[in-house]
Amino acid sequence: MSTKNPFDPAAMSDNVKEQAQQIWLAGLGAFAKAQQDGTKAFEKLVSDGITMQRKVHTTAEEKLAEATQKATQAAHTLSERATGQWGKLEGIFEERVAKALHGLGVPSAAELKALHARVAALEAQLGAKQKAAAKSAAKPAAKPAAKTAAKKAPAKKAAKK
Repeated sequence: MSTKNPFDPAAMSDNVKEQAQQIWLAGLGAFAKAQQDGTKAFEKLVSDGITMQRKVHTTAEEKLAEATQKATQAAHTLSERATGQWGKLEGIFEERVAKALHGLGVPSAAELKALHARVAALEAQLGAKQKAAAKSAAKPAAKPAAKTAAKKAPAKKAAKK
């Protein structure tokens, strides 16, 4: 058996000192390990943060493009609807104005166009009749002038003799 008494205050003191020393060394070892692993952990966190930032940026760009496309489609759809509504409104307005003008006795655009065509046709007929009349009036006037010139020519010959 052992001759040392485990409850001896001097032996206890050495044992406590030894255990305190080991606890101190374990603490220093843990600190060194934490410092070494902490740097690695910090670098890993920075790397993970960069990766996450890129993913978030890419996702945000995709969502922005998607939202822009949807907004463009919505604007196009609204524009088509608005154009259709304006077209209907325009048609109703034109119809009502035409009815009001017709009620006042104002001729329509189609009636005015037909009238212009009729006037042009009448002008063409009148112009053709005037040309025919001018030709018939010019023929008898030309014959007496030729006879007068023929009569004067012999008279000149007689005067020369």
